Amino acid sequence: MDQVKIGQFIKTTRKEKNLTQREVAESLGISEKTVSKWETGNGLPEVSLMLPLCELLAISVNELLSGERLDEKLYFEKAEQNIMSLMEEKAQAKKKLVIAVVTIAITLLAGLTLVLLAGFFAMETWLKIVLIVVGCLVACTGVGIACVLDRDAGVYECRHCGKRFVPTMKAYIFAPHTLTTRRLKCPECGKTSYCKKRLSKS
Repeated sequence: MDQVKIGQFIKTTRKEKNLTQREVAESLGISEKTVSKWETGNGLPEVSLMLPLCELLAISVNELLSGERLDEKLYFEKAEQNIMSLMEEKAQAKKKLVIAVVTIAITLLAGLTLVLLAGFFAMETWLKIVLIVVGCLVACTGVGIACVLDRDAGVYECRHCGKRFVPTMKAYIFAPHTLTTRRLKCPECGKTSYCKKRLSKS
């Protein structure tokens, strides 16, 4: 989906309705800054806001995701394209998650094997130290790569305002987490909560 095209479409239809960004924001219970981000192509409306936004602008969700008014002929064609686009986005995110898990498993196994070799077999002290250091480096590198892949695979959704965002690497690494949630500060509402992992940005 073309975020810039969608943003321009939101802006155009908003102006057609003689609405300001502030009026749209107040109607949806969000900040004016969020509406501005949409219109400049720096983000898409969250799923929970799409229907209310479309009702406000008198457009369909399909038209919103297409970034243009659709006649009857194009409507179903664009609907299929939009669905395929969302499915592809989720498939890419799942692929990154699988690669992250495999990377962690392989590198931890390799690192642990090197450390165990140093501990169980008779060899000179310097060689044991080298094996342990290399083993730790392999494991740490694998975990680092997996963290980058996992962070970029999808987004996190704020429990308070529904904003979907990608956290900074620092916030991602140091945040307490479970398998599907991570305690993060929302860049939209500023509240900290256990944000749920989502595979799709919209």
